[in-house]
Amino acid sequence: MTDSSGRIAQVVPDLPTFAVDDGFSYEIPPDLDGVSVGSLVRVPLGARRIRGYVVSIRIGEVAGLKPIISIAGDVPVFDERLLETLRWAALHYVAPLAVLLARAAPPNLPRGRGKGANGEIPALSSPLPDLSAAVASGRHVRPTCLVTSGEEADRVAGLSSAALAAGRNVVTICPTVEEAEAIAASLRGHFGSRIRYASSQVAAREVTKLWVDAQIHGGFLIVGTPEVALWPLGSPALWVVVEEGRRAMKAKQTPTLQVRDLVRRRAMVERTGAVFLGAVPTLDTLAKGAATLEPPGRVWPLVEVVDRREDQPGNRVLADRTLTAIRLAVRKNRQVFVFVSRRGYAPAFRCVRCRELRRCPKCGAGPDRGDECRRCGTVLGPCGNCGGRRFEPLGAGLGRVSDELARHLGDRVVGPSGSGKQVLVGSERDLPTIPLTALTVAVDADSMLMAPHYRAEEDAFRILARVVATVARGRGSRCLIQTAQPDHRALGALRGGHPLEYLDELNEERQRDGLPPAAELIAVEVGGDASARAADIAGVADREVQVHGPEVGGGRTRWFIQAASLQSTRVRLRTIVQQWRDAGLKVRIDADPIDL
Repeated sequence: MTDSSGRIAQVVPDLPTFAVDDGFSYEIPPDLDGVSVGSLVRVPLGARRIRGYVVSIRIGEVAGLKPIISIAGDVPVFDERLLETLRWAALHYVAPLAVLLARAAPPNLPRGRGKGANGEIPALSSPLPDLSAAVASGRHVRPTCLVTSGEEADRVAGLSSAALAAGRNVVTICPTVEEAEAIAASLRGHFGSRIRYASSQVAAREVTKLWVDAQIHGGFLIVGTPEVALWPLGSPALWVVVEEGRRAMKAKQTPTLQVRDLVRRRAMVERTGAVFLGAVPTLDTLAKGAATLEPPGRVWPLVEVVDRREDQPGNRVLADRTLTAIRLAVRKNRQVFVFVSRRGYAPAFRCVRCRELRRCPKCGAGPDRGDECRRCGTVLGPCGNCGGRRFEPLGAGLGRVSDELARHLGDRVVGPSGSGKQVLVGSERDLPTIPLTALTVAVDADSMLMAPHYRAEEDAFRILARVVATVARGRGSRCLIQTAQPDHRALGALRGGHPLEYLDELNEERQRDGLPPAAELIAVEVGGDASARAADIAGVADREVQVHGPEVGGGRTRWFIQAASLQSTRVRLRTIVQQWRDAGLKVRIDADPIDL
């Protein structure tokens, strides 16, 4: 009897559908060498020949199986440990597995054996010496939050030196291209050609070359933007994530990948190190049990609060005290930065009669000029303090702030970020490029603190901490924060110079309210009015799982699904989402939504 057993590859076709998540079995021809887990292959599927990813190999009966046509590329795009994280991400973000597998691959086919690292590695002092020694020797270490403000490149260098000397790779992930470029440039002063930089703005050929070099060889420090979180990169010994809580660290489109969670998962599965570097750790990372190291001194420079309740009636952007401080800095020829809330935050409003902030009586959010709360829809009435019905805005856009400053100081003094003027006016996107200043002013803290979503206070605290970090340390340097609620606890924490006690308080509130990180949330969005599909979503609700919605508006229909754990709900959602997409609906799944 003829033995018809042979090697069988389970292949997930490169198709963005849940229908192929389990993959299909193909025979590995005896003369086809190099097929392994993670290999890119060409396979027949119906009448087509398409690319696919090998997710497992076994010995079995090959009779009746179609053979793999060819292998594409010389280097597997993932191994079994990274595949475990990719499978987790596919389930967590309710995305087809093939979509996640493609995120591990370089833009071009990986070919060749790459080029190893070379050059001397200086022995640098590490801010976490025990952790650095552990990752260099291959021992597993607990994820760590290193609370710090500024000098990120020096801290990355100290954390990386021992691992690089041991021939291991280190990956540093930054929120934006500008920040990644700046850190990479600084690190080259320590490690020379061992620094490799990758982002969406680098040519595909160069990115693929970097990918191959790092996958095959060790001793590189890769600095990149969020997409590198799912690259294999030779199973790095250490991941360093700079400012994990920034919005740029979470993808906007499905799958809404969050760098923090991907790195934490990879570090656990691959038993490597992870350090989260920044002034304000996220509640999520703290709740997951990361070790924290906070410096004994202030994390950020001096903060002073300007009480807008002391203003005279009128609609000026800058308080008298603020304008006096700016004029004094200009006379002394010192650098000034004026921060204006980024787009997406409506200005705060206050009562003209008593100058108390206008807020929703139900949820506390800061409403706009309309008659309903933007967050919970509550009908708004007169001022809750005095009954007044006239309200004036406290905040303003970049243009208005610049105009008011120019009227007081002159056009030659005031300009946007990058203009080289003595007084710079900018928003959050300008923060990475602002030079260290003697005086920084945050025009409107209230609009951020009362934004209509549950993470508003945490987000505002993180942004304001970054604003304060633009101030140079030293005598006379400070940040002024304008507010009509000077006793707000977030501003108290900023004045105190330490974040952890305040963040612990926020975490306790989230636990009481059943909100992340104490619970899980998923937002399901469908283009247009899809309220007729409510019955489909209602099917995932039970005693433990709550479904809120549908909410129709802004050209979409939205549901929120909430529970202590949504593991089984994610599985059920996969079927619903595929049915909707097959019916022609445009569906977005936002796992762990920021805005709610």
